Formats: sequence, C-alpha cells, structure tokens
Amino acid sequence: MKQPSISDSLKSYALSNSNGVKVKVMNYGGRIVSLFVPDRNGKFDDVVLGYDSLDQYLTGNLYFGAMIGRYGNRIAKGKFSLNGKEYHLALNNGANALHGGLAGFHGVFWKIIPQKENSLQMSYRSADGEEGYPGNLNVTVTYTLTDKNELIIDYEAKSDQETVINLTHHSFFNLAGAGNGDILNHELTINSNEFTPVDSTLIPTGEIRNVKGTAFDFNIPHKIGELINQTDEQLRFGKGYDHNWVLNKKGNELSLATKVTEPLSGRTMEVWTTEPGLQFYSGNFLDGKDVGKGNKPYQFRSAFCFEAQHFPDSPNHPDFPSTILKQGETYKQRTIYKFGIEK
Repeated sequence: MKQPSISDSLKSYALSNSNGVKVKVMNYGGRIVSLFVPDRNGKFDDVVLGYDSLDQYLTGNLYFGAMIGRYGNRIAKGKFSLNGKEYHLALNNGANALHGGLAGFHGVFWKIIPQKENSLQMSYRSADGEEGYPGNLNVTVTYTLTDKNELIIDYEAKSDQETVINLTHHSFFNLAGAGNGDILNHELTINSNEFTPVDSTLIPTGEIRNVKGTAFDFNIPHKIGELINQTDEQLRFGKGYDHNWVLNKKGNELSLATKVTEPLSGRTMEVWTTEPGLQFYSGNFLDGKDVGKGNKPYQFRSAFCFEAQHFPDSPNHPDFPSTILKQGETYKQRTIYKFGIEK
C-alpha cells in the first residue's frame, strides 16, 4: 500500500472580506502564504514573502508566514530550568535554540477548521517531550479577517504540566509587494522607550536599555534604512535590526506596538498586541538565494518581520516577564495586523 506523501496532507484555506482583501493559509506550519491588500490607487499586491510550491516551503526559508512555538525567538545554549529540572533543546541557531526547534510549530501539520467566510481555527497537540519541552500542550490559534482590514490572531494554549511558552507569528512583509525591492524606505514607528541588547549570538544580556539617542529610537517615525548602517555594536551583532523592543503599555492591554508606511504605494500596517515585546527583524539574512513567488529572488533586507512576543530567553532571565504556563492555567494572547492607506 502506498504511503501518503506530505503533499497528500497539504490543505489550504482562503479568507476574504468585503474590501477585496484576501488571505490564504495552509495547514503546513499554519502558514499565511499570501495576503493581498490594496494601495492608494486600488491596486492589490501580495505583501508577504513565500513560495509557489510546497517543495520550496520544505527546502527554503523555514519561517515564511509560519506559526512559531513552543518558544518563539532564542533560548541560550538550548537549555532552561523549571522546578529544579534542567531541560535541553536542539541547538539550531549556532549555540542556541531558535523558534521551537528543528521541527517546531512551523514544521508540523495543523488541524484547521473554517469557522465562517472570514475566520478559521487551527489546533495542534504538542506531546510531552516534543523538541525537549515538558507537558502535553494543546494549542488553538484563530485567524480572523475583518472588514476593517484587520488580520486578528488569537492564541490559546493549555498544558498538563508546567512548561514555558512563547507563541508568535512570522510573516515576512514588504508593503511594496513581495520581491519588489528592499524595505529601507518604509517609514517606521515603534511605541517603545527601551529594548533588550544582545550578545554576539543574539541572546539578551539581561539589560533593558533606553533607546533615546540611539539607532533603536523609533518613537518619531523615520525610514528603516536611515540609521541601519550606523556604527553600533548592536547593529553589528544583528547585521541590522534583529532585536526585541519593550513596548510602552500597562500589563497585557491590547495596544499599538508599531506602524509602518510604504510611501510609494501608500500602504500602511499597524500591529496591535497584548504581548510585552516586539521583535523587529529587518531581513538581514535574506541574500537572494531564496527564489520566491513569481520567480523573484528575495534579496538582502527585502522584508521585515514584526513578531509580537515575550522577550527572548526569558526562561533564563527571572527579571523578564514570565513565560511559564502552569498546569490548569490558560495562555492567551491577541495580535492584530491592521492594513490601511495614506493618500
């Protein structure tokens, strides 16, 4: 009997709203594979990087459009302690663990149930010990596309043992359209007075540093490329921006984290989140080797990511907001990507 191939398990789902905005999601990695939004002239472009075939998703960039877990971002040396026990994770980013492991939530098939025309629910059960993490973890993620051109992502999870969790979403955006040049002229605001500096392996040092007077101050909007090549140890470590900003907010309120504008198209995107941090990544490891949609190579800094999250390596930094999920508790977060137009 022929064994089912990975392509036999692949399914995709479409969401749309009354404004013509369309989102396509596939069950492999819970990925957003396309997101069409209008510019100021009513022209629709796909603003997320990705591929035209499943084979490319299996062999190319692991994270394009993917759901990330159990732990988004990095954990130092792939280990942490919980209740006196040390846990060891796969080292898949130099000496560190990144984005949940070798086959994190980006590399599994999610069960997807369409809820209505503009919403779908994804679920995944991560078994105790998967990728080294404790506890059987049941995760539910809901994508909703509203008529306000908001893509709402609601996360919920429960575990039968105490564990750590840091879920996030990893679309690579270019508001000029996927593969249409770099993102250095996009104008960016981040609602944050502080960020978490990193060492040469991009692990937080534990310091929380004020952004004032640095290349990390986006409280007043400026172009992503304006200071990205400034002589700065932090920019050298990240080859640009690949850092966590500490958001200005009270508790877990839903608040505006960032706004980005692409001047030529007029497209804007806001990120609202209940999370305490935002990882801004400026596509510094894209190098043109990935050939994506429409046979376009994805060049250096041709996309950015906004990953709403808790801080990197929090299990090893007691002073950071806790990422511990206790047995019987429910993990919840909401992040909204809201698209607009500036005339």
